[in-house]
Amino acid sequence: MRRIYFAGSIRGGRADAELYRRMIARMQETDLVLTEHIGNPELSPFEQIPGQDREIYSQDTEWLRSADLVIAECTTPSLGVGYELAYAEARGIPCYIFYNASRTSLSAMLTGDPYFNICPYSGEEELMARLAEILNA
Repeated sequence: MRRIYFAGSIRGGRADAELYRRMIARMQETDLVLTEHIGNPELSPFEQIPGQDREIYSQDTEWLRSADLVIAECTTPSLGVGYELAYAEARGIPCYIFYNASRTSLSAMLTGDPYFNICPYSGEEELMARLAEILNA
């Protein structure tokens, strides 16, 4: 069973939280998702507790170091997700980046980097089909 680090926007906006939840549920059919909380629709982008950011950084980087694979949904831009992707690349962790091409343009820093597997999609059905291919590989 692989350990997947799922990355999606929290403080950058939660417009895609339900999509994250469905993606995570699909990944959990075959693998362990270390960051299943990203799909929690009640996770607030505004809640900040003093000292909590260091704990979040420590936990997330620990999960990243233990991950076999990173899957990121990048339709909603997020500085944190960009950092997580760079962190994973520096450690040689395979990364798949999904984004809805009809809603956003992905940064050239991601699309121009041959390390990343870029997965544009136009609808959820297409996203889930590509996700299934990755999980079944």
